[in-house]
Amino acid sequence: MSDISLRQDILDELEYEPSIDAANIGVTVDNGIVTLTGHVHSFAEKHAAEHVAQRVKGVRAIAEEIAVRLPAHKKAADDEIASRVLKILDWGAAISEPNDIQIKVEQGFVTLVGTVDWYFQRSAAEHSIRQLSGITGIDNQLRIRPRMDVVDIRHGIKEALRRNAEIEAEDIEVEVSGSHVTLRGKVQSPRERITAEQAAWSAKGVSGVTDYLTVSDK
Repeated sequence: MSDISLRQDILDELEYEPSIDAANIGVTVDNGIVTLTGHVHSFAEKHAAEHVAQRVKGVRAIAEEIAVRLPAHKKAADDEIASRVLKILDWGAAISEPNDIQIKVEQGFVTLVGTVDWYFQRSAAEHSIRQLSGITGIDNQLRIRPRMDVVDIRHGIKEALRRNAEIEAEDIEVEVSGSHVTLRGKVQSPRERITAEQAAWSAKGVSGVTDYLTVSDK
């Protein structure tokens, strides 16, 4: 696919997405590398635009340079945003220990610092505040509490892979070093690769996953 065709596909997809006002988003493509520029009215739109571009076939990488320009009626003081974030984290079912998360807000930009037990809690914390009005960006610095029982982590991941009907578990090698997991081997499809990576992230205490899986040519 040519860069010109890919650019048009991304523009069409952005225009088709109802959650985005794409009128002020610019798209350039160079050898499959996409650069998004311009501005939107909320951080949620900024995130959605990047996600939309990622799902277009032919995109190799994305440089996201979209600015958030809040309408006057959507702007909020930093202390008000911080208070809203705290309340959302307190009420969120996914975050079992919200007191372990510290929040900093500067000109609408939210930074999350602290520790959680699971990767899904790290993702849930960011997702839960993404839709808040007044936010201009999020820096998620939450760390996963390390769990040093390497045997348990490896066994749990291998069993999760075995139980999943979409995965040929015997073709996947799981290596664990501290709280970091490395996956090697072959899978039958990109979807199977994503599922295997999700299984690794689902183990308690895993703070990083390196995916060296290759998709079979068959």
